[in-house]
Amino acid sequence: MTETCVILDIGGVLEFTPETGWVQRWEARLKLSPGTVHERMRDVWRAGSVGSISEPAVREQISARLGLDGPETEAFMADLWTEYLGTPNEDLITYLRGLQGRCRLGILSNSFVGAREREKTLYHFDDWTDQIVYSHEIGIEKPDPRAFEAACAGLNARPEDCLFIDDVALNVEAAQATGMQAHRFEDNARTITRIAAHLDAGLS
Repeated sequence: MTETCVILDIGGVLEFTPETGWVQRWEARLKLSPGTVHERMRDVWRAGSVGSISEPAVREQISARLGLDGPETEAFMADLWTEYLGTPNEDLITYLRGLQGRCRLGILSNSFVGAREREKTLYHFDDWTDQIVYSHEIGIEKPDPRAFEAACAGLNARPEDCLFIDDVALNVEAAQATGMQAHRFEDNARTITRIAAHLDAGLS
């Protein structure tokens, strides 16, 4: 007998992460033209998302490339993490906690080095999931098919038994291409309805 699985994205699904304008504020503070921060840091952001750079090295690069001293670098990083972590989607998380024992629950997230520790401390996703797959730990980002394969393998599940939920259409389509069922997150009500239907189908 196979076990039904639900796998979710974090940012935009389990966390609400609206733009805070922090980059623009730093550019104004440093008298840089719009877009300069991301231009200078693009390869560092990319490296952080696939785990090819450490957190201390990220700080060193921020300091060197933007001309920040130690306290300024820490303030810059604090602003980055404030937007990155957002606020928890409490209603959906509460619903998912109630599913423990009815199905296997997983997370697949395009992430940044340091995310696991912070999200564990703030949101305790590991308390109710069976598996969390972060891009910075496996070196692969969605929509690469290998990311979805890693999530299924971590739950010891067949793709067709897994429902994947993401707020990005490209990732939903990529999951479907690997054989998974997938749903684009727009709001909690429709997402919970889709999860319930998936679980009901698994019982039939």
